[in-house]
Order: sequence, then structure tokens, then C-alpha cells
Amino acid sequence: MINAKIHVRFKSGVLDPQGTAIKGALKHLGFEEVEDVRVGKLIEIKLDAASKKDAEGQIKAMCEKLLANPVIEDYSFELSL
Repeated sequence: MINAKIHVRFKSGVLDPQGTAIKGALKHLGFEEVEDVRVGKLIEIKLDAASKKDAEGQIKAMCEKLLANPVIEDYSFELSL
């Protein structure tokens, strides 16, 4: 069993309204040192793959077909046994 942790976030330059709202709220709470906030998502998948290389290919396909919008989002992932 291979565990995948996939991180999806907006590409730099893409407006992040949730990050902007969190930044504003943090400043309102007195955290004036916060300069920027970017919000992303973490997706965890357990995968029964023949090998780590096979799992990597499947995870890339999942990201490009469903989990991330490659036009506005970047993704990265880490695999562990």
C-alpha cells in the first residue's frame, strides 16, 4: 500500500480570495507581521500500486485529470509506504 499526500495550491499571480480573507483576519487579530497568505488543499490517497513508479504515474494522471486545475493551480506530492 502506498500513501500519497498531494498538495494543490494556486499558481503565483492567481488571485487567492480565501488567502486574502485569512490575511485580513489575522491582521485584525493583531498579527501585523503577516505579509501574505496562500491557501491550498491537502489530499491523501491510499493506493494499491505495483510499484512506487507506477503509483507516481497514477497520481500524476489523477492530478492532471481531476485533482488540480493545471491552468491556475500547481501540485506536488510525496509518496510513502
